[in-house]
Amino acid sequence: MWLGCYTGGSRDLKKKKSDNRYTMILENLIEVPSTDPSNLIRLRDSVYSADLFIAAVSNLNLFSWLDKNPADLQEVCSSLQIEERPADVMLTLFKSLDLIEEKEGLYYPTELSKDHLVEPSPWFLGPYISSLEERPTCEEMLKVLKTGKPANWGAKKDEKEWSLAMEDDKFAEAFTAGMDSRGAYLAPVLAKTIDLSGYSRLLDIAGASGIYSSAIVSQQPHLSASVLEKPPVDRIAKRSINKRKMSDKIGVISGDMFKDEFPGGFDLHLFSNVLHDWDINEVKTLLEKSYRRLNPGGRIMIHDAHLNAEKNGPLPVAEYSVLLMFSTEGRCYSISEMAEMLDETGFSEIDCIPTVADRSVITGKKLV
Repeated sequence: MWLGCYTGGSRDLKKKKSDNRYTMILENLIEVPSTDPSNLIRLRDSVYSADLFIAAVSNLNLFSWLDKNPADLQEVCSSLQIEERPADVMLTLFKSLDLIEEKEGLYYPTELSKDHLVEPSPWFLGPYISSLEERPTCEEMLKVLKTGKPANWGAKKDEKEWSLAMEDDKFAEAFTAGMDSRGAYLAPVLAKTIDLSGYSRLLDIAGASGIYSSAIVSQQPHLSASVLEKPPVDRIAKRSINKRKMSDKIGVISGDMFKDEFPGGFDLHLFSNVLHDWDINEVKTLLEKSYRRLNPGGRIMIHDAHLNAEKNGPLPVAEYSVLLMFSTEGRCYSISEMAEMLDETGFSEIDCIPTVADRSVITGKKLV
């Protein structure tokens, strides 16, 4: 049974060797600060949402079109000649902003949009918004909408897309350090939130430096863990775990989560901030691989920024989904979408537990 859980421009990662802003700090994996950095995280995560809004108004004339043609997702895609993944992210963002509403599967502009985003309203803001349409990121955003393919990381012409860029040593190290600085806040809260008594071995799939499994093992020391990562990130994980003095409890397994079978012998699988980088078919593949290799009675944990079941919020997650859509092959998934995929895979006792900063952990159990 699934239970709901909600109430109520990119900087260059290629730094000079003398710049230590991305060197690993020794995290405190037990405590959390007295202050809440959620708004700071949101500022970073929402960076592309305005560009998507500008592209939708200036290039697609979306709101005026919907006013005359209420449509479902498929018709929006076919009529405006955009792809389903970015269209889904766009419509979710605008539902979260109260700019469109969904009735019986069709999308309509709200009264706010009719006043300010639909022609020929006397208060139409289209020309004002469109004055920024030549921003390079707006042009890249339109390309992502039309092709469904992610832009180069940070919309830089000399960068590879994210999944390929992660095969470069320097980029992988800088990116992993960036994610660790966020994980230093998120990981201890995850570890405090979920009770893993009765389990013994955790596989941290695509776990980067292992910061989340490190926090969990630090706070629940009856557990041991292994981080599954491919080169060059596996080397980063080994070094990070050694610096945390946790190599006696956490190992590293080199492997590709798509090309290789998951190792056996684990009763916990963790996907922390992983599935949002991939489209639905890839997510289903990873869930199926997890179910195949997880011990009977084992538990899967999906720690991520999840949309609510109605996909009309929380707004910070809808904004973050734009960044993921723009820069990776994925997006943020709703708790209902994830619960449905887990159920189809065979997992039972599906639950969702809020953590912090609009994140949550969705769990499921392999009964046999």
